[in-house]
Amino acid sequence: MNQTLESRPQSAVPAAISPARLAHVVLRSSQFDALVDWYKTVLGAKTAFSDGHLAFLSYDEEHHRIAVLNIPGLQPQVPGVAGVHHMAFTYAALSDLVATYERLDKVGIRPVTCINHGPTTSMYYADPDGNQVELQVDNYDTVEKAGEFFYSPAFAKNPIGVDFEPEELARRFHSGEDEASIKQRPDGGARGLDTLTALR
Repeated sequence: MNQTLESRPQSAVPAAISPARLAHVVLRSSQFDALVDWYKTVLGAKTAFSDGHLAFLSYDEEHHRIAVLNIPGLQPQVPGVAGVHHMAFTYAALSDLVATYERLDKVGIRPVTCINHGPTTSMYYADPDGNQVELQVDNYDTVEKAGEFFYSPAFAKNPIGVDFEPEELARRFHSGEDEASIKQRPDGGARGLDTLTALR
């Protein structure tokens, strides 16, 4: 008889050892060059290795954060199937997120949607294969403060967040408005998971 993890006696389940960090994401694509170029542009990544069949891209001390596999003949993604929803990358400050938005806008890479979730201010992009990529900045100074938001009435009413226009956010930032004020999530009314139409 097969047992699920939940049905096993707790004494039979060793304590989990959590990973030290998330190492990388691997994507398969039939648009190898376009995907590699997109991630290099968006993340400011460098090619650590590429032979035309496999590419390793890195933007920090890790040997690769994104890997791309060149697999000819893949079918395009279709909405409504199970899979990874998106991957997210955090910037150190709002100034970095704004600068990244403006740099990408100049080369024609525009967000699919922008949402102030409460814990983060986030801009969502779609790569050439339709994979969703979240570029974000933390809205709170500590993980604990961000965690408290999940138990607030505002989160209970709206666990998704409030949409914003990236041009307006950039304008507010350049006007000298206080960063904490810009990142404060406004009251956007009730909203559920079914409203995330822009993010397949």
